[in-house]
Amino acid sequence: MEERGETQNTEYKQSWRDEYLKWICGFANAKGGRIYIGVDDNGNISGVDNYKKLMEDIPNKSVNHLGLVVDVNVHAVEGKNYLEVIVPVSNVPIAYHGVYHYRSGNTKQELKGIALQNLLLSKMGKKWEDMAVEGATFCDLNDESIQTFIIKSIEKDRIPSNTLKISKETLFKNLGLLTEQGQLTNAAVLLFGKSLIKVSVMASFKIGRFGKSSHDLLFQDVVETNIFDMADKVMEVMKTKYLVRPISYEGLERIEPLEYPETALREAILNAIIHKDYSSTYIFLRIYDDRLHLWNPGTLPEELTIDKLKQEHSSYPRNRNIANVFFKAGYIESWGRGINKILDACKEVGLPEPIIEEEQGGISVTFLKDIYTEDYLRKLNLPPRQINALLYVRQHGSINNAEYQQLENISKRTASRDLQELMDKGFIQRKGTTGKGTTYVFPSRRSKGS
Repeated sequence: MEERGETQNTEYKQSWRDEYLKWICGFANAKGGRIYIGVDDNGNISGVDNYKKLMEDIPNKSVNHLGLVVDVNVHAVEGKNYLEVIVPVSNVPIAYHGVYHYRSGNTKQELKGIALQNLLLSKMGKKWEDMAVEGATFCDLNDESIQTFIIKSIEKDRIPSNTLKISKETLFKNLGLLTEQGQLTNAAVLLFGKSLIKVSVMASFKIGRFGKSSHDLLFQDVVETNIFDMADKVMEVMKTKYLVRPISYEGLERIEPLEYPETALREAILNAIIHKDYSSTYIFLRIYDDRLHLWNPGTLPEELTIDKLKQEHSSYPRNRNIANVFFKAGYIESWGRGINKILDACKEVGLPEPIIEEEQGGISVTFLKDIYTEDYLRKLNLPPRQINALLYVRQHGSINNAEYQQLENISKRTASRDLQELMDKGFIQRKGTTGKGTTYVFPSRRSKGS
């Protein structure tokens, strides 16, 4: 046995208990897998004595309790016998004593509510976005949004130029937004509907401005437009009400970037809208003095992790037809580069890398306004005295060589070397002439994505 450590597709048990039928159930509902009996959590062989009896009991109990046929093989290493239970993927949902289990990562979950609904749909070869919206007609859709989509998609050369002349029925059929019976799908109404109540009361986008804590809500907005228009509307509300534009000048040119790079914000908002689990709750955008926190319901697909998101990876959209519409309109690319665009845009304007996490059944992206926080600077492994220099600039607006010498009780030569290193790393820039008139300040920031 070459594998070491439990993975998405392997589970180790030192002995057999009938409750481990739950793990068989979980593997069958996910991607299948193998359970090794007589192996500890680190993959070391401990062996089982009653392997002959288990080779009969496990398959029989799997059939009787789960309706599932599994293979059981015996292996031996250095005189120790252990069992390999091979669990196939089930084409239908499997329950153990009325409870549906699912293998995710190296853990087993009990599926309830929305998660169970999505499993049942997937086992039927369907997705929530493809379900029909009973009673919905083309009169329930926003013609202006549809026309905007067609024009943008033609401009991007992603649909034929004659699309303006075809019927809506043909267009929506080509986009996968109609069922086989010709009914509008959840995706169709979400994308272009006049009202999303027919689909979900929680399809809207909530924005809140908070004080010191998440309990201190100062004011809020709810964006309730269809999701094709939603990113533009959210950005409009944020620009006019929630975000400030620090004013600076380059020569005679007045520069007014957003406090966060617009390219990164828009990409994150589009990702949240496109990949949201629409059978769940709202998207929340919480804006604080020092950070912006975006959360959308829906965990990552099993093929991806947070680390893999930051690397070159394929795209695995939760809502493939919704993603396809945004792609055709040129709002996104289909190469899984969304996260990298966000990271690059923040790096360009000197902001910390956004914090991306899986939490509370969803994905959160936290934009940090200030790179010059003690916690963040320590993560960069800067020398303590250089951190103190940057914190001094943050408090006083600037620092000169003499002030730094006094602050850290160091020589002029050491101070000059430290300040030069901080300039080389892009943390500060020199201001004024050489000598006593020279001070060091934070670089002016300009949003290249605006």
